[in-house]
Amino acid sequence: MSDPIQKRTTKRELVVRIANETGLIQQDVYDVIQKTLDYITESLARGEDVEFRNFGVFEVTERKQRIGRNPNKPEQTVTIPTRKVVKFKPGKIMKQQVTGD
Repeated sequence: MSDPIQKRTTKRELVVRIANETGLIQQDVYDVIQKTLDYITESLARGEDVEFRNFGVFEVTERKQRIGRNPNKPEQTVTIPTRKVVKFKPGKIMKQQVTGD
């Protein structure tokens, strides 16, 4: 059984780690990380995929309309509209490091 407390790395932790390892000022590292995330988001909002070789690809896909059920009234069906979602496909190197293959 897995640990109920999920571990995560925050943007702040990345900033501190990169600043410590590179000698750059934390604010400069933060600005670069934030701009990178902003540009990724802008590209995805335009429907463009974002690819980082050996890391992975962020891609926008469309989920088709489907019929669901109201959890409070299971006898009632609701139409879940078509929507865009962002998916991430890990690159070969990331996949190998995460899975240990």
